[in-house]
Amino acid sequence: MLPEKKPASPLFSSGPCAKRPGWTIDVLKNAPLGRSHRAPIGKSRLKEAIDKTHALLELPEDYLVGIVPGSDTGAVEMALWSLLGARGVDMLAWESFGSGWITDVTKQLKLDDVRKIEAPYGEIADLSQVDPARDVVFTWNGTTSGVKVPNGDWISDSRAGLTICDATSAAFAMDLPWEKLDVTTFSWQKVMGGEGAHGILILSPRAVERLESYTPPWPLPKIFRLTKNGKLISGIFQGATINTPSMLCVEDYLDTLNWGEEVGGLKGLIARSEANLAVLREWVEDTDWVDFLASDPATLSSTSVCLKITADWFQNLSDEDKAAAAKKLAKLLDEQDVAHDIGAYRDAPAGLRIWAGSTIEATDLKDLTPWLDWAHAEVRSSYI
Repeated sequence: MLPEKKPASPLFSSGPCAKRPGWTIDVLKNAPLGRSHRAPIGKSRLKEAIDKTHALLELPEDYLVGIVPGSDTGAVEMALWSLLGARGVDMLAWESFGSGWITDVTKQLKLDDVRKIEAPYGEIADLSQVDPARDVVFTWNGTTSGVKVPNGDWISDSRAGLTICDATSAAFAMDLPWEKLDVTTFSWQKVMGGEGAHGILILSPRAVERLESYTPPWPLPKIFRLTKNGKLISGIFQGATINTPSMLCVEDYLDTLNWGEEVGGLKGLIARSEANLAVLREWVEDTDWVDFLASDPATLSSTSVCLKITADWFQNLSDEDKAAAAKKLAKLLDEQDVAHDIGAYRDAPAGLRIWAGSTIEATDLKDLTPWLDWAHAEVRSSYI
């Protein structure tokens, strides 16, 4: 039988993610549309977004925040192309996005001194192999595997290299050790549920020093340039964006930053995500057909919760049939308007991926779990 109650919101996509509770389009009514982003009103909105980001994330005072083109991807690429090459680099990967950065560094930048430290889906790379004399590039949270870095203890305080961290599904939901992160990137369409297109680039003083003392041997496109005549382009970190931003998106981001303050700031946002994970953890512990893809509980993501189907009937299928069965399960929930876009990422093992970030309500996840059991039973019946 169908469960009696549906989640109030069926939006569990891992990106773009659900808007904050109570969001309506009215929050955009004061956006300075039809005005130049370089006019005082536009620059003030951009600077406000930068300042509120700095405050909400509780960044060190001397860290810089910039709004850059191309979402998180643009922010990461800007860092890779502008900073790498000064010394060897360790590239960490345990899911598709980390693997993508390896491809860019080895096949596009074509750096000679690259070490790849990798792990399969569900596991994490051996962090003890990272050499503090080298730069390191890594995702804090593997969005497509549900595996996060457990802590920053493996990052040396006396490191010579830079740490470049893709934190797009971790920022605002996980406790990041900022003093150990030299370059951090994210897009506000993830944990904060904002609209896409823009990325955030956070630089430590060590990263600024590298930018001003090292010039890459390759040409840099305009949208990647962070320096001019050997000095940081400070305007990027004061609201003078490299190219034209959407003031609608900026207004939306400001709304969600204000909401973040209302729910208790960074600690409140982290608590919401962890409470959401607790709902799913309790259900997984009581359910015999599913488990977390993350093999180590210490690395279990509280935002992109990836699930594998462990039932015997499923394990006896071919890989092709597993993929089809998992897609059928997700489709059933989509058709019932219970959960949209919760299929596993295309490169990940067949299964489900449920967003549990700060904008999700724990009550909706509680109402979702009976439907997951129902959909599993429906799909199972067609294979046995």
